[in-house]
Amino acid sequence: MKAHHLVPGHLVPGELVTVRPQYGTGSLGDVLPSVLAVLGVPDSVDRLGLARDLPEVRRVAVLLVDGLGQYQLPVAAPHAPTLADIHAGRMGSARMLTSGFPSTTPTSLVSLGTGAVPGAHGVLGFRLNVPGTTRVLNHIEWWGDPDPDLWQPVPTQMQRAAAAGVDVSVVTRPEFAGSGLTRAANRGGGFVGAGDVDTLAERMIAALTTGQPPVLVSGYHPEVDQTGHRHGVDSEPWRAAVSDVDRLVSRLAAGLPADAALLVTADHGQLNVPAEHRFDLDGDARLRAGVRVVAGEPRVRYLHVEPGARDDVVATWRELLGAAAWVTTREEAVAAGWFGPVLEAHLQRVGDVVVACRDTYVVVATRTEKPLESTLVAYHGSATAAEMMIPLLVVRG
Repeated sequence: MKAHHLVPGHLVPGELVTVRPQYGTGSLGDVLPSVLAVLGVPDSVDRLGLARDLPEVRRVAVLLVDGLGQYQLPVAAPHAPTLADIHAGRMGSARMLTSGFPSTTPTSLVSLGTGAVPGAHGVLGFRLNVPGTTRVLNHIEWWGDPDPDLWQPVPTQMQRAAAAGVDVSVVTRPEFAGSGLTRAANRGGGFVGAGDVDTLAERMIAALTTGQPPVLVSGYHPEVDQTGHRHGVDSEPWRAAVSDVDRLVSRLAAGLPADAALLVTADHGQLNVPAEHRFDLDGDARLRAGVRVVAGEPRVRYLHVEPGARDDVVATWRELLGAAAWVTTREEAVAAGWFGPVLEAHLQRVGDVVVACRDTYVVVATRTEKPLESTLVAYHGSATAAEMMIPLLVVRG
């Protein structure tokens, strides 16, 4: 199978090492609980120790840059001088966090928004089988069914903040208004649409400066992820996208009031996948044998199997994928703690068999999923450092 526009990867020592989520002490889900503690919201725990560096801060902007992981920052540095200055400590401070697992956008956005582990909030992957059906829910294309308040039952940090008197707003693409994912991750915050990077900067600054403190503004920018997927990390379009992010961060930093702070983080990183590292589950009947429903995404697959077929499916996938993937059962994956504690109500959303790709491998589905997905250049979702490690950059007003 061919992939288009492949560019060389930027592999560095440690990039493909497996990384475990640091739930409760250093993960993306720990950011907003810590911010709420800084802003004085009762019963909020400063899991990251932000208050030490943010005394007297009453306004906080949190910007999530989709796809700009820790291992992508050195690659971005020549095209993003402001990010490089913050990362190096010349303009702010920096530390590393982990995403949750899987390292994918819907899971991460809901972990950020709720402060909960994936096993608690239930958005356990990019696509999930709706238990009791053959339907596969794509969380990016989710409009009301299932009900987001039921599918994702954990109160959001926005709701907690608003109930405590914090002026709360979410600034993101206008087309996300009212989506299931927006409601699952950010219900409780006032929605502000921003269709491009400059409007995003303008409206985040406006929300941060005009509200009466305490103020929390959450912003989201998708372009680095999208260009990485289509053209690859360090491609010319990717460089242009990180340059736009640099302009965004520079404007936000310049617009901070004296009692404000900007936090920049990501939902995951990305890695380039060569054409020869792609398994096609639609092109090999052995990979489909005994499988009733396929969910997940190319780096992490959830296989829901026919009754009695689980062990045969595990054995077949292990034989065919070999060292390219960790193939295990739902019970083993949950017991290993990758999702954090999983509520009983959410267990069936994880496949009977979990396939997490190692190294730079993917499992695509060339006929049963959108054709573009099997021809992307960069992917994410699994547990390598390149995917799991994310930055937390902090700038004071």
